[in-house]
Amino acid sequence: MSTHLSPPPVALIVDDEANLRMVLRTQLQFAGYVCHACAGGQDALATLNRVGPVDVILTDLRMPGMDGFTLLTRIRQLDPVLPVIILTAFGTVGNAVEAVKAGAFDYIEKPFDRDRLLQTLGKAVLTVRKLRASASWVDSQEPAGRHGMLGRSPQIQLLFRVLERVAQGASTVLLQGESGTGKELAAQAIVQLSDRRDMPFVRVNCAAIPESLMESEFFGHEKGAFTGAVSERPGRFELAHQGTLLLDEVGEIPLPMQAKLLRVLQEGEFERVGSSRMRKVDVRVLASTNRSLTDMVAQGRFRQDLFYRLNVVPIQLPPLRERKGDIPLLVQAFFDKQKKRINRPELMLDDAVVERLTSHLWPGNIRELENLMERLALLAEGPGVSLADLPSEFAAPAAGVVQSEMEWSESGLKDLVRRETSRIERDLIVKALQNTDGNVTRAALLLRISRKGLQLKMKELGLRDDLEET
Repeated sequence: MSTHLSPPPVALIVDDEANLRMVLRTQLQFAGYVCHACAGGQDALATLNRVGPVDVILTDLRMPGMDGFTLLTRIRQLDPVLPVIILTAFGTVGNAVEAVKAGAFDYIEKPFDRDRLLQTLGKAVLTVRKLRASASWVDSQEPAGRHGMLGRSPQIQLLFRVLERVAQGASTVLLQGESGTGKELAAQAIVQLSDRRDMPFVRVNCAAIPESLMESEFFGHEKGAFTGAVSERPGRFELAHQGTLLLDEVGEIPLPMQAKLLRVLQEGEFERVGSSRMRKVDVRVLASTNRSLTDMVAQGRFRQDLFYRLNVVPIQLPPLRERKGDIPLLVQAFFDKQKKRINRPELMLDDAVVERLTSHLWPGNIRELENLMERLALLAEGPGVSLADLPSEFAAPAAGVVQSEMEWSESGLKDLVRRETSRIERDLIVKALQNTDGNVTRAALLLRISRKGLQLKMKELGLRDDLEET
């Protein structure tokens, strides 16, 4: 059983109504949040300065002194990726929409639904932690990195140049790469380098939206359009007007919705659910996926015309195993970050550890490396982190060296190669399944083989081949 070492999410509640602050604080604490609460914007800024980084801010708009709009502006200046969620009364939804266009993550109407509140907060926390973990937290002046990403390898330097070139203009960009390679961070770089940097940047995790709610989420709905639609609500395209919309995990959009998405990408117009009035929008679309959309097109699971419309400017993010020269830089940057976070400046990594990590294949890419550095810093008993402190999957050399003379004497070259190949295959498959929570389909995508091929290989190697989809 693995130990979850990530700290609990931290929320800051800002509202001048004491009773509402108490209710929100109680509900969030019950859901596992660490909560701070303030009565106004100025107090919120002072609290942030005192308690340090938080994961999400939940604030009212109308407050005495510094109101929610001003607080939002100050937060965007201090930390552009910190999500701010707006609490709004029924009659002030229009103001909340304007706040989202100004950079708020989302808004919640009063009286709020607890499940929707927690779902929205959860999305916000997941988004900010992904951004902070994907090789961000690196000094933007660091000569080895640009745009919040770190690396000197030819692959990452080429990526920097491509991002800088495509940022200007309004062309649709398709960011492709394995999970953990930093696609969302690349999207953030495109926005910050573009002339739309001061306009709304709206992110949509397509995999997290139920199919029944996807049309409403994208295009909005009118009051009474369906059960539960107690008021009109703008969709993500409308909120991103004159700005940028990121469709994260775009390969998860079901086929019926793909046709409607194609229309708005081609024509720049759509209808809200429950309305016949056509609405026009000016939105630059970025899409990201860890799937092969060309394979999905061939399988009939993704529309070919939509693929061509998204694939105007394709950008492939390199996996970490293809930029091994950057691994020592990333290892040290992430380890230094964790040392600072837990206040253990004496911690040091042995050179042998860095060498071993550089030879690792990193199926989980930068996110896997970041998580390992957090684990090593937290669990280190002495000032030095050695090979003995590495998890079991890092214990043996990646090349699988034959260590015993007996093995040489009893086996020929072909037997040794076959045995070592099987061992490496087994290790890679186990690691891929661990990184995808046992999901065979996603593990096959990570390993770039067919699902059937993976099942056969698992059976051949004595691994369980009956894992259920998750």
